[in-house]
Amino acid sequence: MIKIKIIAIGKIKEPFYKAAIAEYQKRLKKYCDLSILNINDEIIYKDMSEIEIKKLKNKEGEKIINNLKDSDYVIALDLVNAIQYESLEFAHHIDSLNSKGKGSIVFVIGGALGLGDNIREKASERLNLSKMTFTHPMTQIILLEQLYRVFKILNNEAYHK
Repeated sequence: MIKIKIIAIGKIKEPFYKAAIAEYQKRLKKYCDLSILNINDEIIYKDMSEIEIKKLKNKEGEKIINNLKDSDYVIALDLVNAIQYESLEFAHHIDSLNSKGKGSIVFVIGGALGLGDNIREKASERLNLSKMTFTHPMTQIILLEQLYRVFKILNNEAYHK
């Protein structure tokens, strides 16, 4: 069974987001071994300098890196220089990664200020879910929904369009 892990900076606080995430976790159980790790974000201070922001993002990146294995295929969710897939293309891509015998496929969602350069360098690829910006909990839900869609496509099961 394919192993998928989501590592996200920031805790999910709102019950309605938690409920949506739990629903997709339940749906995905029959298709993959899914785990989600939400890591505490760093405190953002008002009027931080660019150097302080870079340090903060890299500190959050280190927290993520500490939870990765060398065999992980890391897909960083990013807005900059990242691939966008249609759902069918994404399904074929995930299937291809699985057939190549990669370890876990790990999706990384950065903190409120984005990804550190250390994560961008560590990533096997960067994925852009949309040109729009979403809250981090919504990003997790959208990613989970797309993963659910991937497995419905790969198993030739009906799913609303």
